[in-house]
Amino acid sequence: QVQLVESGGGLVQAGGSLRLSCASSGRTVSRYAVGWFRQAPGKEREFVATITWSGVRTYFADSVKGRFTISRDDAKNTVYLQMNSLKPEDTAVYFCAADQWNRGTRNRAQYDVWGQGTQVTVSS
Repeated sequence: QVQLVESGGGLVQAGGSLRLSCASSGRTVSRYAVGWFRQAPGKEREFVATITWSGVRTYFADSVKGRFTISRDDAKNTVYLQMNSLKPEDTAVYFCAADQWNRGTRNRAQYDVWGQGTQVTVSS
């Protein structure tokens, strides 16, 4: 069974950067699509970015396009979310999730396994 653990969150000033990591254990997720989602207080969980098997395709929410990148190191069973030019509105709990069918979409219902989340706070 796959388990996902996020790390790398924290407090950063607006304009700063953070890199989140999503480490998998149990079964490898090398053939899974892995996505990042976020949830701010009182809001729905929303899609941020996703990457398919071997990094063939990536897809970003419009709100983060050009500022965030997603990558994966399957030898380390880890997917990364590099977040640059952070804004206060990026403040949220960030979750990674794996889709065993490698669909790589923004639809959170298509992701089978979820991590517990990591808090990102961007101060103005």
